[in-house]
Amino acid sequence: MKIRPVTTEDRPKVIALLQNAFPGSSYEKRLVENLHNNQRMLHEWICIIRNRAVAYIAYSNAYAAKEVCGLHLAPLAVNTEYQNRGIGSELLRFSLRQKIIKENTLFVLGDRRYYEKFGFTPCTSPLCPFTKNNANFLSIRNKAGSSFTVGYEPEFT
Repeated sequence: MKIRPVTTEDRPKVIALLQNAFPGSSYEKRLVENLHNNQRMLHEWICIIRNRAVAYIAYSNAYAAKEVCGLHLAPLAVNTEYQNRGIGSELLRFSLRQKIIKENTLFVLGDRRYYEKFGFTPCTSPLCPFTKNNANFLSIRNKAGSSFTVGYEPEFT
């Protein structure tokens, strides 16, 4: 298993992986395509096994008004043939060790039981615009003292 940054040449593999990992949904595929097409700042890694892209993780900017206040983890995807083998967990742990990720507040909207294993804790502030009462909104290194609604890149809406 090899984990490395995503290159421009990897993008078709990433899109195919997202289609496989999220059957019945085109949201994640469109999200990543649009983030790439609009040249948004992304921190992203891919996991390769036997020359095949089997997992992907990306972080994009989080905003307080127009100022960057951290990073959003989304999406995290694992090919359906490789799920429940710890590959997504290993990719997440790898990403959390990267300098740019360690230096930022992180936000994720996802399964609380899963993400708490990696140090994420429930987040009461800032508010997430995609969930009621911040259900399943978690963070790491969150020092937000005031209440605000965290911003996402426009491609998320």
